[in-house]
Amino acid sequence: MQSSSNSRPEWLNLPNALSFLRILLVPVFLWLIVSNHTFIAIGVLAFSSATDFLDGYLARRWNQQTRLGQLLDPAADRLYIFATLLGLTLVNYVPAWLFWVILARELVLIPTMPMLAAKGYGPLPVHFLGKAGTFCLLYAFPLLLIAKVFASIENVVLPLAWAFAIWGVGLYWWSGVLYYQQVFSVIKPSAKTTRLGT
Repeated sequence: MQSSSNSRPEWLNLPNALSFLRILLVPVFLWLIVSNHTFIAIGVLAFSSATDFLDGYLARRWNQQTRLGQLLDPAADRLYIFATLLGLTLVNYVPAWLFWVILARELVLIPTMPMLAAKGYGPLPVHFLGKAGTFCLLYAFPLLLIAKVFASIENVVLPLAWAFAIWGVGLYWWSGVLYYQQVFSVIKPSAKTTRLGT
């Protein structure tokens, strides 16, 4: 008789559940920031960062990598980046230009979705530079919060936070340029095939 674990859908696993949990905590995290519950917000962000590592580790360890998980993980990262930036901007912890620079990068990438879809492709895998940029940004934001909460160490933590933020922005945009190159490398052969077939 087939075990219940074998009859369970492939996407229904612990790594994906952790990714869903991270996404569900995004509005909670944003509310905590704008409501000035900074200590709790830092705790939620730390928990989310831990589950970000854990879901990827478990997916690889247990061989539970799924297409859904590949979509959920970067989606959760992006939501946390925007929620944190929006919250920090609303409470005047960071200048508004930082929010708009990050948002602009995402807006620039929107046309790639219909371009890929027209050729029958979904989103491409995240480039390692994009992961590095996300890593820097997700380190910068907790440090920015900590610098505001613990004034005694602000002079040490704040420069470190901004170093991560600037590197994160640079890598984030660089990965966006490389993503466009990946998109064109994927759709260009299809275009050639179409022309040869006509």
